[in-house]
Amino acid sequence: MSESAGGRIFFSNVRRSLEFEDQIVLVSVGVDIGSSTSHLVFSRLVLERTDNRYIVSERVVLHESEVLLTPYTDDQSIDAAALRVFVDRQYALAEVTPEQIDSGALILTGVAMRRSNARAIGELFAREAGKFVSVSAGDALETTLAAFGSGAAAMSIRDAARVMNVDIGGGTSKIAVCEAGAVVEQSAIDIGARIVAMDAQGRVERIEAAALAVAKEAGIRLVAGEIPAPDDLEQLVEVMAEHLFEAMLGGDEVSAETAALLRLDPLSGTRPPDVVCFSGGVAEYISGREARNFGDLGGLLARAIVARVHGSGARMATAAQGIRATVVGASQYTVQVSGATIFVEPHETLPLRNVAVIAPALPLADEELDVSAIADAIAGALRRMDLHTGERPVAVCYRWQGSATYARLHAFCQGMLKGMAPVLEQGLPLVLVGEGDIGGLVGLHCHAELQLANPVVSIDGIVLQEFDFIDIGALMDTSGAVPVVIKSLVFPNSAALGRGNA
Repeated sequence: MSESAGGRIFFSNVRRSLEFEDQIVLVSVGVDIGSSTSHLVFSRLVLERTDNRYIVSERVVLHESEVLLTPYTDDQSIDAAALRVFVDRQYALAEVTPEQIDSGALILTGVAMRRSNARAIGELFAREAGKFVSVSAGDALETTLAAFGSGAAAMSIRDAARVMNVDIGGGTSKIAVCEAGAVVEQSAIDIGARIVAMDAQGRVERIEAAALAVAKEAGIRLVAGEIPAPDDLEQLVEVMAEHLFEAMLGGDEVSAETAALLRLDPLSGTRPPDVVCFSGGVAEYISGREARNFGDLGGLLARAIVARVHGSGARMATAAQGIRATVVGASQYTVQVSGATIFVEPHETLPLRNVAVIAPALPLADEELDVSAIADAIAGALRRMDLHTGERPVAVCYRWQGSATYARLHAFCQGMLKGMAPVLEQGLPLVLVGEGDIGGLVGLHCHAELQLANPVVSIDGIVLQEFDFIDIGALMDTSGAVPVVIKSLVFPNSAALGRGNA
């Protein structure tokens, strides 16, 4: 059996793979295209077999691209032709051809997610389409990606600390609080280095709505085509930094002006962070890695932020990644699935490709399961990963606990359908992935007992986590098994977080 596009295939019911490599070396590319900047990272990933799955044991950066100010056409659409030139140049500098790429991740944020922009960007990578995971990152997911990509999540494990990561980009700042390797709180605010952009002469080229609101509050005048006074820019940045720090440390009772700039709910403020670190473009100035002027507020904002951090008494740490925090490599590896305990109805539902995974912490230990608690955990995971709009299939990974009595199974399935309602209401399939040996029962119960009209795909015997994407192949006539390919986003320092075995 040959490899499928983008991954090696393992089959389920024979309890062995058709390949016997203990180590696999892949070439991966991460592409981050956002409202303000775009860049690429090429990596070599070494995967080693542990029992019946592969984990990433080494990630070596082969080439980090230049950071491009995302190009726009006159109608304010992203200039795909200019991006093509940039991407081709980075492949050449990395001495890698598209055919040599084994896996990759395309991360779109901000205006890059708009339908016309996303379509044009996707066409740039059409040759690698079967190998790529494409992620349109809204505020919540971008906040989480930055927390993991910066190394803040790993730092919270290593230092046993409550770590706040603040990712300050061109248009927004994303705030994540990490404990024990997980994001436990998050928020986002319309504060960024390029909410005012200027040309080489210092004339204002672009003013975002958030900048106009802050300028009005600061009592200064911003007009396109004019050169603002240096003191006015200083005052503007001071007010911006004040709003950002209120969002970071002010708790849930923020001022009306700050609340108007928030893109997500405010943080609870129940406990301050032990450590604060920064990622995103402005972090390059905070860390001293960058001093150039790119016609924005980056340098001024960085100075205002550093002064406030020192004044607050918070301990500041340097993140492992700054502007490249959300650029990730995508590795692909595979697991075995029990062909005897899967449920697929109708069979034509398969194959499925690039299905995003959520891994909610489900309350399954009690003898009597709480339907509402299960539903709330699933709904929260969908929101956290920006998958609650029901635009694409989602796989729910769960770890079954306790006995599989009818009452417990019934409550579990009811909670599952209630939590997944935003996806199921769009007619998309219910995709369930269990770690135990109960996939067939769960799928059958949803289909037959609860009369779910949607297609059902329920498989088990594998371990997934958030930021995984899976391909599920068609049922095999000879065995009734399905091949499954797992694609994982690999963050810097992610090896410290570990991976479970199937």
